[in-house]
Amino acid sequence: MIVKIKITEPAMNKLKEMTCKGAQIPRIDADIAGGCGLSVKFSLLLDEPRRNDAIIEYEGLQLRLDHFTKRYLNEETQIDYIEDRGFIVGESFASSACAIEIN
Repeated sequence: MIVKIKITEPAMNKLKEMTCKGAQIPRIDADIAGGCGLSVKFSLLLDEPRRNDAIIEYEGLQLRLDHFTKRYLNEETQIDYIEDRGFIVGESFASSACAIEIN
């Protein structure tokens, strides 16, 4: 699956401001929780590059993500920035599917 990223103007401005200040790069990360059900929340953070990262280029800006995170993203993911909430990446989702085996 090819992941397409759309970055809003406020998010692009904030990313450019942040990346000019240091050597770290923007990374999309998935926070996955749950036992029986699954909850996935995406975030954007500045981090060191990792060896097996996938790289997505957007208007001269590089975003990185690991293959684990990539499989949970939609085909088109939007990144926005709101001053009091920070970066908003895609849509978080939860699955209540639970497999129970009865013998």
